[in-house]
Amino acid sequence: MEPNPNTVADGYSRTDERIPVATSTTPVAPPLDFDYNDGVADPSFDNDTNSETYGSTSGRGHIVSGRSGRDDDDDSSARASQTGVDAHLQHPNRPHLEQSHEGEHRYDHGDISALKITRATKLYAFCAALNSCNLGYDIGVNTGAGMLVQSSLNLTDLQLEIFMGSLNLFAMVGALGSNWISDKLGRRWAFRIAAVGFIFGTVIQAAAGGYPSLMMGRTFVGLGVGFGLAVDPVYISEISQAAHRGQLVTWSEIATNIGICLGFISGLLFSGVDESIAWRLMFALGAILPTCVIYFSTFVMPESPRWLVSKNRESEAQEVLKMVYPDGYDVGVIVQEIREGIEKESIAEHAIGWDVILFPSPAFKRMLMVGVGTAIAQQAVGIDAIQYFLVYILDESGIKSRNAQMGILIVLGFIKLAVIVLAGHLFDKKGRRPLFFVSLLGCSISLFLVSFAFVGGRSSEGFAVFGLALYMAFFSVGMGPGAWLIPSEVFSTMIRAKAMSVATFMNRVTATIMSSTFLSVANAMSWAGFFILLAVVCLLILVWMYIYLPETKGRPLEEMSQYFAEITGDRSITEAEALLYRQDEPSVESSRPQPVIDARPKSVPKKKPAVEKPPPEDAHVVGTMA
Repeated sequence: MEPNPNTVADGYSRTDERIPVATSTTPVAPPLDFDYNDGVADPSFDNDTNSETYGSTSGRGHIVSGRSGRDDDDDSSARASQTGVDAHLQHPNRPHLEQSHEGEHRYDHGDISALKITRATKLYAFCAALNSCNLGYDIGVNTGAGMLVQSSLNLTDLQLEIFMGSLNLFAMVGALGSNWISDKLGRRWAFRIAAVGFIFGTVIQAAAGGYPSLMMGRTFVGLGVGFGLAVDPVYISEISQAAHRGQLVTWSEIATNIGICLGFISGLLFSGVDESIAWRLMFALGAILPTCVIYFSTFVMPESPRWLVSKNRESEAQEVLKMVYPDGYDVGVIVQEIREGIEKESIAEHAIGWDVILFPSPAFKRMLMVGVGTAIAQQAVGIDAIQYFLVYILDESGIKSRNAQMGILIVLGFIKLAVIVLAGHLFDKKGRRPLFFVSLLGCSISLFLVSFAFVGGRSSEGFAVFGLALYMAFFSVGMGPGAWLIPSEVFSTMIRAKAMSVATFMNRVTATIMSSTFLSVANAMSWAGFFILLAVVCLLILVWMYIYLPETKGRPLEEMSQYFAEITGDRSITEAEALLYRQDEPSVESSRPQPVIDARPKSVPKKKPAVEKPPPEDAHVVGTMA
């Protein structure tokens, strides 16, 4: 099989990293390993003389079938039945490459993966995800302790709302500072600082004698949570194999919901203790998890390979990658890819300023509307506010027993956790739009059911509990995990970092507003009227998403830019990206050694392969590979 013209010096294809060739730095090409991404190779494939340009590409992210010097009419039937890598798959309907939120792909090894997740990778991802439990625990513990704190310290509804909602405000500040600490001192130091802030704030809250000291503790807790939220997914994505990155990054979201359940459990644990003491003990337990994070980040977790490469400590990065990848894997290739990725991001950072965000062209404006709008919509349906004030909702519905309230909270927490784990798989199988529509329609119906518990001046515990359980489940099907999947998939590579920061900021601002006004609005409108309002908001968001939200399942990131260019008639986005790549390519190409052997027949005229759009089920053929 002849080397592909799109292969690069490290011996792997520019787009799918599957076609090794001999180079000046690697005189003997590594053997083709078709277990790597596509399943077990057909034994006859290596002897197929017509596969000379297997994996050839046209443009970034599109893999088209190999073509010889034959006419198009002669090989059209062959190409109709096989697309690119399908030519050698024994089970072409089993493995699938499906996009995750980082432009990587998940489950791309199917059931017969040769590149498995190592124990070390799972351990490091677990340690990092444990930090997300801190945010979840804060949500869970304040849900159970909020009413106790208000009663013990004689707080007004407004003071309690500010206490609850201010966490998101302080977390935004912490997230901004986290980037500087993480880049200058490393990911492990960011974990430690986040944990110290959380411990310090938790201790102050537990010992608070009044509202000022309570808010001081809240400030440090919020800063710690912000640090953790920013560094968790970054570290996991950088310590994971590209093939499994999407799956492992979701551990952070799962850990957050585990933390919520732990916070609910703490309420049940101290339900028999005096109210003025119980909430202090509940807060104090929150210091245990960050203490574990400090230990793990110091003695267990290695530094991120990407950070090490950025500091020119490539030998250390290779040692870390050897623990992450199976024995015998050429981690030098990974280091080279990391270095090139950092260089490309640097070019994009200097080429594209904030003007494209602040004064966007029609295509960028539509892209920002979809991505940022989805992030805002997640909080506009009321999830954070409802979670923080669940005890108040149960109390108003007629459930007064602390034991009963805490027990219901635990059940609701585990329902939400179970559905989120399931939703991660459904997004890759069913697509984004259907799950968002089901989620929003279900949330609306659920909120209408909750409102019935307060209609006519009477309370109904059954309607309230059943409606809240459905709400948690339907939210977790789509709006929960999907609200961060969509922004990272629709934003162009040129603006992704800046646009994601805007989306995160607006998500937290919306959460702050909702949490800080929940009790006041509910008391002013009546509880029934407030839940009906939220139900209507869900329906309005559903209509908006039906009109504007594109289906991103299996689509390469570059195709999304083309999509927004076409629907707005604005070609500036594709022109800007082409200019950016032209700026990047010469420096990269000039640094790459040329292949030693070029075995292509000179008599065969060069033909530009036709771009073939694969059918939806061939998602493993389309995608942007790291």
